[in-house]
Amino acid sequence: MTSPFFGEFLGTFVLILLGDGVVAGVLLEKSKAKDSGWIVITAAWAFAVILGVFTAKAFGSADAHLNPAVTLAFAVQSGEYSKIPIYLPAQFLGAFLGAVAVYLHYLPHWKETKDSGKILAVFSTDPAISNPPSNFFSEFLGTFILILGIHSIFSAQIADVTTPMGVFFVGILVWVIGLSMGGTTGYAINPARDLGPRLAHYILPIKNKGNSGWKYAWLPILAPLTGGTAAGIFLKTLL
Repeated sequence: MTSPFFGEFLGTFVLILLGDGVVAGVLLEKSKAKDSGWIVITAAWAFAVILGVFTAKAFGSADAHLNPAVTLAFAVQSGEYSKIPIYLPAQFLGAFLGAVAVYLHYLPHWKETKDSGKILAVFSTDPAISNPPSNFFSEFLGTFILILGIHSIFSAQIADVTTPMGVFFVGILVWVIGLSMGGTTGYAINPARDLGPRLAHYILPIKNKGNSGWKYAWLPILAPLTGGTAAGIFLKTLL
């Protein structure tokens, strides 16, 4: 079965399974990967993007956005909004079920982990220092750079970059955003990546979990969407 909806759904599912999965491996007690660190997390998220994009393309989404902010950005740039009602539900559903799969995969480890903050961090982001204006700018800027980077990688001026090679460069782009800019908020830069798993955290019967951080939850939704919109306007104006 292939379709744009299914491609976006399955690609986002893979993204979250591998992305949230590495965070679980690093943070949860009695995991063999415990305390592997930020390099491991950012690298695995980059590779998760690559695998997610390839999966989305293989199962019907030629765009393979996996991210509502990316979908919105290129809709604003092109003036074509018809993909939004197809892609966004698929992305949020894939992110939610990907987080459910992470929960099941690490099932024995939740009761061993007493720190509710670490449990929430497996599913969603939160700021290192709570400062909403600064946190908003971090997510806005990170998403803006993501869109600018994706456009640049596949631009006509880099015409010798084939699609498979371009996908690897997008993974590198996500990696460097995580390394260079992720220390402030955990670099959600993707509303589906944050909201879908946060909702899973809220619903699932996870041992030792605390609250789901709803007070902060609006920011990694609105800031990436705003950053994506700004990037779309920027590209439309200059090109």
